[in-house]
Amino acid sequence: MVSVGCLSSLVDKMEEEELECPNSTSEKRYFPESLDSSDGDEEGVLACEDLELNPFDGLPYSSRYYKLLKEREELPIWKEKYSFMENLLQNQIVIISGDAKCGKSSQVPQWCAEYCLSVHYQHGGVVCTQVRKQTAVQLALRVADEMDVNIGHEVGYVIPFENCCTSETILRYCTDDMLQREMMSSPFLGSYGVVILDDVHESSIATDVLLGLLKDVLLARPELKLIINCSPLLVSKLSSYYGNVPLIEVKNKHPVEVVYLSGAQKDSFQSILRLIFEIHHSGEEGDIVVFLACEQDIGKAYEIVCREGTNLNPDLGELVVVPLYPREKCALFKPMDETEKKCQVYPRRVVLTTSSGESLIWSSTVRFVIDVGVERRRVYNPRIRANSLVTQPISQSQAEIRKQILGASSSGKLFCLYTEEFASKDMRPLKPAEMQEANLTSMVLFMKRIDIAGLGHCDFMNRPAPESLMQALEDLDYLAALDNDGNLSEFGIIMSEFPLDPQLSKSILASCEFDCVDEMLTIAAMVTAPSCFLHLPHGAEAAAMTCWETFLHPEGDHFTLINIYKAYQDTSLNSTSEHCVEKWCHDHFLNSSALRMAYVIRAELLEIIKRIELPYAEPAFGSKENNLNIKKALLSGYFMQIARDVDGSGNYLMLTHKQVAQLHPLSGYSITKKMPEWVLFHQFSISENNYIRVTSAISPELFMQLAPQYYFTNLPPSESKDILQQVVDHLSPISTIKKEQKMCEKCPETTEQRCTLQ
Repeated sequence: MVSVGCLSSLVDKMEEEELECPNSTSEKRYFPESLDSSDGDEEGVLACEDLELNPFDGLPYSSRYYKLLKEREELPIWKEKYSFMENLLQNQIVIISGDAKCGKSSQVPQWCAEYCLSVHYQHGGVVCTQVRKQTAVQLALRVADEMDVNIGHEVGYVIPFENCCTSETILRYCTDDMLQREMMSSPFLGSYGVVILDDVHESSIATDVLLGLLKDVLLARPELKLIINCSPLLVSKLSSYYGNVPLIEVKNKHPVEVVYLSGAQKDSFQSILRLIFEIHHSGEEGDIVVFLACEQDIGKAYEIVCREGTNLNPDLGELVVVPLYPREKCALFKPMDETEKKCQVYPRRVVLTTSSGESLIWSSTVRFVIDVGVERRRVYNPRIRANSLVTQPISQSQAEIRKQILGASSSGKLFCLYTEEFASKDMRPLKPAEMQEANLTSMVLFMKRIDIAGLGHCDFMNRPAPESLMQALEDLDYLAALDNDGNLSEFGIIMSEFPLDPQLSKSILASCEFDCVDEMLTIAAMVTAPSCFLHLPHGAEAAAMTCWETFLHPEGDHFTLINIYKAYQDTSLNSTSEHCVEKWCHDHFLNSSALRMAYVIRAELLEIIKRIELPYAEPAFGSKENNLNIKKALLSGYFMQIARDVDGSGNYLMLTHKQVAQLHPLSGYSITKKMPEWVLFHQFSISENNYIRVTSAISPELFMQLAPQYYFTNLPPSESKDILQQVVDHLSPISTIKKEQKMCEKCPETTEQRCTLQ
């Protein structure tokens, strides 16, 4: 292996003239063509006399490494390498400000790996966080290729329910929530010498938590380095938050023509359709990316473009429409293969996406971007414990990121379906922080857990709303996750071990008591994975409903999900190939990738159950007793999500507030037209259609047996509460007294008293 000196000598060498055969200390993914022998002709093997060895794995560099190195040297960030390495050596924190496409997400982690190598990994390796899991995977694959090493060995990635790393991994990309979870077992991140927080301007909850916690970690570990990558608009806020730290600004100037279309927002779909076909008819080469407001718009636009695209002149080339849904993991934009390159007219791809597509790695074949200028965001209302779907203008930083997708193109064109005045007046500089718009229950549970290690008093850059914090504390109290002093109870500690919503974690713990762990794990996996139902093309609804009816369970949607999972599992076990499983899913209008993800999630949850030695009963799905036990387990976690049909026609009134909702069309009860009076639901959002999703029938008697008494006492007055009170009055006096005594042992009489203690 090539010997590597100290970092200062490495920095000095970077000023020297580049040799014919580059002498870099970074980078390798092993490719079969890496040593093209050309029938023994040594001059055809290498441009240099001797083989240069990769210091990260000790193998000779491949020819592909040098090809990619030339491409890397063209990136705007490359000019700042010497400055960055010097600042990294002399400072604990470095902020890098740069636009998308400048290369900071792929190159900076490699330079940090060089730094860790130069000090012989005595302080650990490198970890780089991403907000979205697709980006973490894409970057890990790209960087492993550029470093000329194997993915999963020297370079790897960790995303929810998928770990592609080993103990020897030098550089790992991970989602910010996974690094946050790692701090539960390793609060001071002792495995890492450099932590890189990428795309901080996305302002996710996990990133905000990490920014705060790392302040304390840096004080405890002076040798730890923190690199923060952000957009230029966030620099001043970060500088005031962390103090006077070095800043490296990366300029990325590419000519992009911006066309503002006034009046296009009033009928955005017609404007999008017209633009797509005008571009296609123009004969200009290049793919098209369309940013839409929400997932529903993707489906609508996909249907329209596909339908109208059948009338196009075939001489113009094929128009391939790619719907890119937010929660689905998909391979994005492969380079043109040799067959496409030889075609006189190559297929033009039209990608339909939302804001979730902003941080993905886009191909240089993208020449056109169409931006509607608005997005649909989930804004949590702590008073009613529900999300509202609100359509808002995107931020100026988001608009700039969408423009920079065209940065790698020699000539790109951005079509904005809004005016320049709208961009300057109605768009705020940065997108709202998730900390100020989301349910904070999971975050508060984590902070309570990390407080055990003395890091609980976090200074947030984006401070959460006090009302949201109080609601989160109240919910954790109801779930028995807190003791009388406001600290984590034994229940709370175990709940924090699961990478799930606290309500779902509580249901899993309750299933241990009710002997239905196997079934509850399946439900948890299915509701955590993306929807198992395919997005239906127009005209396929009737056929899909016929297929789905075979899985319906009379007890509710949670039980239907178990049926679907069991059918998928049986098909997988009895099939000779993955193709057969894919065909079965396609024939039943089911999402095979979502079901595969559910399988992976369930396996990890089962591993956690075994690791912490919780009781695990044999599966007994189908029996009457088991069905009742599953409902008891669900109610133990979701007693705050109950609704009653107030008029017998499917208008469900929430028990905790006065919002009325309907069952989702994919609910088994909607398909069979049999509406139960009382339901437990998994999800509810306030929007044009107030749907409750994944519902199962329950009885008021069962609710009163399992809901905490002080929760029931604090419910607002309503007809539903009066009905439940009548149920209480009809319960036997002995059982009622015992229940009240049990509740009083656990907590004071009122929630107000408990919140004061907290």
